[in-house]
Amino acid sequence: MSQFPLFRRFVFMMLLPLAATPVYLYAADAPAPDTLVLSNGDTLHGKLVEEAGGTVTFHCDPLGDVKLTWDKIKELHAGENFAVLNAQTKNRSKKAAEKLPEGSLDVANGTLTVRTTNGEGTPAAIPVKDAAVIVDSATLDKQLHHEPGFFTGWNGAATAGATVVSATQDQYAVSGSIGLVRVIPTVAWLDTRNRTSADFSGSFGKITQPAFTSGGVFTPASVTKSSISHFDAERDEYFSPRFFFLGQTAFDHNYGQDLNLQQIYGGGLGWTALKTPKQEADLKATAQYEKQDFITGASSANQNLIGSTFSASYLLKLKLVTLTQELQFVPAYNVERAYSAQETDTFAFPAYKSFSFSMGTLDSYLNDPPATEPPTKRNSFQFTMGLTYAFKSKY
Repeated sequence: MSQFPLFRRFVFMMLLPLAATPVYLYAADAPAPDTLVLSNGDTLHGKLVEEAGGTVTFHCDPLGDVKLTWDKIKELHAGENFAVLNAQTKNRSKKAAEKLPEGSLDVANGTLTVRTTNGEGTPAAIPVKDAAVIVDSATLDKQLHHEPGFFTGWNGAATAGATVVSATQDQYAVSGSIGLVRVIPTVAWLDTRNRTSADFSGSFGKITQPAFTSGGVFTPASVTKSSISHFDAERDEYFSPRFFFLGQTAFDHNYGQDLNLQQIYGGGLGWTALKTPKQEADLKATAQYEKQDFITGASSANQNLIGSTFSASYLLKLKLVTLTQELQFVPAYNVERAYSAQETDTFAFPAYKSFSFSMGTLDSYLNDPPATEPPTKRNSFQFTMGLTYAFKSKY
């Protein structure tokens, strides 16, 4: 038992030199804050977030994100790595963007200088008016070498509307639509590599007339209904900034045209004829298989068709309205009379934050419906109004 006090003394003597040695804790050096000097001489300390279209976003803790145009900035010094896209550079492909100069930034006297760290050498100074985009290196790498997961990166809008009438006749009508599109990269300042879109629209209505007797003649109750629905999906793969291959499918149902289901599967070429921040126009042509099944017509009226879809889509974004328009002509080569056409127009007026008021039309023409009683009208026109919610990707 007497050995344990001796053992404790031995351990104490061995640890005593370690206890006497001072222990130093080294904190990682925090990066120096970025500095922004305003044209009036005031100085902000914080972090450069980005620049796009001549507007600089700078974050400082007391004020949050501050957005300033270049004419309000005298000097800017950012220590982290950023890439600068010159507005004079026309090639915005992935390969060209990988060679953009990256490094810390200095802005003074209306010019921007990049102190490169990616081995590209020291590029010439860029006039700030030509600095189309300034983005941090991590964001650039994310857009060039990564893609969002299947459930992220989508932009679009959903619309809903309804009408209910209760009187001599009972009537109700509901309509809704949702449109989604995902463009890779998800930023407009790089050339598009691929685009995926999907759209659904539908409306359903019913009018109920109760039975009645007039002049000894009994009229039974009647129900009149309308039902129109459309779904399409498309995948575009760009092989140049304006041209792309595409694959698409579409499904249509229209009770008023006796059309139970029309199916389309095809592929072809597309051309982005116009692309600006406010406008975009696409022209497309496909070769396709098409199948039509009708509701009341004889089975012989159902058709298997080989044809094409020639379409034009247009998007216009203004401050007070957004216009979306699409025209389609669908010929059939093996049954020439079985062609169809469609036009959709949608106007969206901003209301509150992500909400807007919308109204639209859908005009559909089917040239070869089966013979029915009463005769089926070839043209179907639909007008809708509703509330639209727009959602944007956070990728």
